[in-house]
Amino acid sequence: MSAIQRIALALTIVGAINWGLIGFFQFDLVAFIFGGQGSALARIIYGLVGIAGLINLGLLFKPSQEIVREPEPKSIR
Repeated sequence: MSAIQRIALALTIVGAINWGLIGFFQFDLVAFIFGGQGSALARIIYGLVGIAGLINLGLLFKPSQEIVREPEPKSIR
C-alpha cells in the first residue's frame, strides 16, 4: 500500500468516525474542531475526506494477493 493510500485510508477513517458521531450523537467533530461547517478549514477537511474516499474506492476492485506456499520437500530417511 502506497503512502497516498495510507493517508487516504486514515482520512476515510476520520470521516467514518465523524459520521458515526453525527449519526449517534448529532455531534460534528470536524465542525467543532475547525469552527463550524461553513468555515474554510472545515470545508477543506470535508473535501479531503471525500477525495480520500474516492481514492479508497479503488481498493474495492483491487484483487487480493494470495499467499503461495511452496510444497515442503519430502525428507529422505
